[in-house]
Amino acid sequence: MLIRDKLSVMQTEEFEMALSIGTAAPAFKLPCKPGEEVDVAALLGREKVVILFFPLAFSSVCTEEMCHFRDHWGEWNSLGCKVFGVSIDSPFVTDKFRAELNIPFPILSDFNKTVSASYDALHADLMGLKGVTKRAAYVIGTDGRIAFAWEAEIPKTQVDFAAVKAAVQSAK
Repeated sequence: MLIRDKLSVMQTEEFEMALSIGTAAPAFKLPCKPGEEVDVAALLGREKVVILFFPLAFSSVCTEEMCHFRDHWGEWNSLGCKVFGVSIDSPFVTDKFRAELNIPFPILSDFNKTVSASYDALHADLMGLKGVTKRAAYVIGTDGRIAFAWEAEIPKTQVDFAAVKAAVQSAK
């Protein structure tokens, strides 16, 4: 394999793109705390849904992201959408994170990484950690299709809250 071909393969693996706009959103059910699951699949095709994948609970940028949604909850709630945070932390950690920060929406545990993989939202290697969730945002319309897809190549990059909000407003 030529060096040019190796570089092309590495770029494809390292910067795998988010799911495409118009794609049917993968359905899922995940725990929000030990013994309690949230069935997001039941909402797809019925309500607008915002899914916020984030690397790790209690890290500074992830805390800032979730607190932004908390602090502007009235605006998000008035848009008529359901919001969910998703990380690979255990259900014990996601529940504690939500409770300590007083987050008004479910923070879901994708401990087995199946949902993050289905949304192309996993880092192959993040500072030596394998399979950490990427920072990514998806807006799913009432038709069950992805209306907005964004992911950060660098985990410290914050979500463009205005773009997510505009996507919710314009989604079917």
